Amino acid sequence: MNTITIQDESAAGAILNEITLKFSEEYISVSALIKARIKQEIFQYENNVESYKKGLVVPGSLESKLNNKKAKSIDAEKQLYIALDAFKNNGFILLVDDEQVVDLEQKVLVDASTVVSFIKLTPLVGG
Repeated sequence: MNTITIQDESAAGAILNEITLKFSEEYISVSALIKARIKQEIFQYENNVESYKKGLVVPGSLESKLNNKKAKSIDAEKQLYIALDAFKNNGFILLVDDEQVVDLEQKVLVDASTVVSFIKLTPLVGG
């Protein structure tokens, strides 16, 4: 298994959140990276809502209300759509080894030395 660490950064460069992901492939597309991140965040959220750090996935107000009452499930497909749309519309900047990535099909080396940074420009809210 190959691992890669993703960091959320503020515009000033402060690290706000960090996630480690595992892949069987040596190279993955940017869209696969975003999808894996969404899945991991949803897993973290569903297993411990109270300690979930705000990442790329932010449940909408209706989901939040429903989740507080019963199930803690989040629509992964909806969150992926929101994240991919935000990427396409510059809702966040994605840097790989300090270089901006602009194509969802661009390949990324999955290696412990690869640095992936998400810099959010606008909050992503499902809904």
